[in-house]
Amino acid sequence: MNASLEFTCGLAITLITAFLVVRYLHDPLRTQLSELCGNAGRAEFWTAFSTVTVILTSVIFAMLADPTTGTGMPPLLAIINQLRWGLIGLVVSVLILGWILSRFIPKTVIARPAGTTPHPGEAL
Repeated sequence: MNASLEFTCGLAITLITAFLVVRYLHDPLRTQLSELCGNAGRAEFWTAFSTVTVILTSVIFAMLADPTTGTGMPPLLAIINQLRWGLIGLVVSVLILGWILSRFIPKTVIARPAGTTPHPGEAL
């Protein structure tokens, strides 16, 4: 198998994996963004933006794997090397998306009966 075909296979597997992850996260992300954004139009924009960002980030990371460095490397290992970079990009983009969303999710405060003290480690 030549380097171009190995590179294309690795990129295709990365793209399919990114699409599957985005499909899995799409409905919960849209629901969360609907609550945070206040209307469906804004939520749809940010859902689409997040989808494109997650997919493109994983593809860009997968393209970091240089197909010429693996000369003499078995094709399967070359594809796995590229897939590793794509998955790193996918995980990084999902984690950053989750971190950003968590910053905007309001924290709920549980009301305590008057005169009670908080448990150790609990916020006042």
